[in-house]
Amino acid sequence: MQAPNARASPFRENAEYALRVSRKLQKTRPRQGARLADLRKAAGFTQAELAALVGETQQNIAFWEQSAKPPRSDVLAQMAKVLGVSIPELLDVHAPPPKRVAGPVGKVRRLFSEVSKLPRREQDKVCEFVSAYVAQYKQRAS
Repeated sequence: MQAPNARASPFRENAEYALRVSRKLQKTRPRQGARLADLRKAAGFTQAELAALVGETQQNIAFWEQSAKPPRSDVLAQMAKVLGVSIPELLDVHAPPPKRVAGPVGKVRRLFSEVSKLPRREQDKVCEFVSAYVAQYKQRAS
């Protein structure tokens, strides 16, 4: 039983607050911001995930996506690397919108990207384990 003055969890309060105060972008995005948002979405990242990968805050990513200003020069190289493009491609606002990369998104893509850097024998071990896990999951689900 909860005490009379017990409050809901901070996480729940924060999530509810975020839903109440979040808003849609009212004006159209400048080309630079739209380009960055398109590249991020094509890579399958949220603003928070991209921010963590480049060592920035989610607020900075949101700012860059909503402004005509490109990311700072000290962030450009890391951001281009994480998004899988060159710096000129990242800054080219006249380039066609990127196509979504096929395959898993977010954490799974990053993990398998790291696995692809392992020696072939180690990659085979990871594939064996994942295949067995997926087969076991399918068996339980049916």
